Amino acid sequence: MITRLTLGIAAFLALAPLAAGWAQTRADPASETPPDVGIAQEPAFTPIDGAEADLAALVWQKRPIVVFADSPFDPSFKEQMRYLEERWPELAARDVVVITDTTPDPASAIRTKLRPRGFSLVIIAKDGTVNLRKPRPWDAREIIRSIDKMPIRREEIREQRGF
Repeated sequence: MITRLTLGIAAFLALAPLAAGWAQTRADPASETPPDVGIAQEPAFTPIDGAEADLAALVWQKRPIVVFADSPFDPSFKEQMRYLEERWPELAARDVVVITDTTPDPASAIRTKLRPRGFSLVIIAKDGTVNLRKPRPWDAREIIRSIDKMPIRREEIREQRGF
């Protein structure tokens, strides 16, 4: 008659080589797959300084979101940047580039072209036209909705779906 103890010992002896092989594999770092292999990395949230940005170079390539303020310490500016950073992966998927300009004097080329007053959020379409201006911080979810309503973005969505 086979007892539970005998079955337990038999199961242990049958599985012991497998457990030993697993432990050896786990102890050998060369046998492990690097954690980032096959996983898409999120793009880093790195705004471009308005003095260095060239809107003409971004036409048909990116959707600029320009955030103006008279100082980098402006509470509205800080709030807007936090909103954008919180939803950055979704914005990056829509070819967004964030441009910041917090130095009104001397005026950058972007500041001269867009002529903001104090804090201002400007969303520019891929074709280079100003799509939206906001005098106060705007939630990134609303920005994403606004971008998704743009004709060029709708065409991109149709192409992704294969229509």
